Amino acid sequence: MTAAPLRVGLDLDGSLESLGDSMTDLADALASAGGCTLVRFRSRTRALVGDAPLASRLWWSPWWRRGMGRSIDRLLPPVDVVHVAGVATPPTRDVPEIVSVDDLRALREEARTSQRATQLRRVVARGAVVVASSQVARDEVLRNLGVARDRVVVVPPAVPNVDLTIDGDALVVNVTGAVEHFIRLAPSLCGAADRMGARVIALTSAAAAQRVRQRGVDVDLVARRDARRALSRARVVVHVSDGARFPSFAIAALEAGVPTIASSTPINRELLVGASELADTDAGIVEQVEDLWSNEPRRALARAAGWARAADFAPSSAATAYLGLYGDVVRGWGS
Repeated sequence: MTAAPLRVGLDLDGSLESLGDSMTDLADALASAGGCTLVRFRSRTRALVGDAPLASRLWWSPWWRRGMGRSIDRLLPPVDVVHVAGVATPPTRDVPEIVSVDDLRALREEARTSQRATQLRRVVARGAVVVASSQVARDEVLRNLGVARDRVVVVPPAVPNVDLTIDGDALVVNVTGAVEHFIRLAPSLCGAADRMGARVIALTSAAAAQRVRQRGVDVDLVARRDARRALSRARVVVHVSDGARFPSFAIAALEAGVPTIASSTPINRELLVGASELADTDAGIVEQVEDLWSNEPRRALARAAGWARAADFAPSSAATAYLGLYGDVVRGWGS
C-alpha cells in the first residue's frame, strides 16, 4: 500500500533574497516535485490567495519572534511537519518543526544573550531541527548555540533561477556585510573599471549605500530589490562579504554565465571553490578582475564551471533535499 504524501506546513514569510523570495521558490519547486502536500502560510504578513489563514496572527506574531505563543500546528489544517525560515519561530505541539537559518549575523553578536540565539535554543529544546546553509555555517551555529550536533543539519537554500546575461558591460560588486572592506577596495576597482571603459555597480543595502555615499565613493549604487537588473549588466561580478550569509548572488551570477570573484571566506571556499575565483587580498581581486574581463578562454572556462556549480543550488535541488529531510524528521519524531 502506498504511503500518503507528507503534509508540509511551509512559512512563506521566510528568508527573502535580493533576487527573489527563496521560500516561495522552494514551495513552487516542492509542488512541482509532487512528493508532498503543501500547506502554505504566512507568519508575519496577511495571507494571499492559496495561503492558509492564521487566526489571531497579529496577536501571536510578537510571541512567535521569541519562539513562544500559540502552537502553529493548532492554527493550520492538518500537517505532519512545519518548516519556517524567517524571524518567526512559532512553537509546534503535535508535529516536528524545521527552522532554516542562513543569516549568522544575529548569532555572531552577543550570541549567548541575543534574542535570535535564545529563540533558536528554545525551539531546539522542544525538538526542532535547525537547518544551516553549509557545513561552515553548521559549525558556527553549533558553536554559538551550544546544542547537540544532531539538532543541526545542512541543506542549502533555493537560489532563484535567473536569465543568462548577454553582453554585460559593467563590473558589478555585491556587498554583503563588508562595507568598510568595499570602501577600501573601491578606488582600485574603479581604477580597473576606468581602464576597461566600464562603470562599477555596487549592490548594497540602504544603510550600506548611505555609508558609501558619505565616504564619496564614485560608484553606481543599486538597491537589492534591483539585483536582477544589476546582474543583467554584469561582465564580471565581485562578491565582497563577511561570510555571514549564503552567497546566493554569487551563485546566481554563475548561473547567469558571469565570471565571478569572491572574498576567500570559509563559506565561500566551501561553496564556490572551483567555480569562482577566490582572492585573499584586494590586489588579488583587482588582478582577477582585469584578467577575467578580457581573457576569453578563461571566461569560457569560468562560465562552464559556474553553470555546473549553480545547478547544485537550483530550487529543484533544494526541494529534493528538503523532501528527504522532511521524511527523516517525521520518522524520527517522538522516537
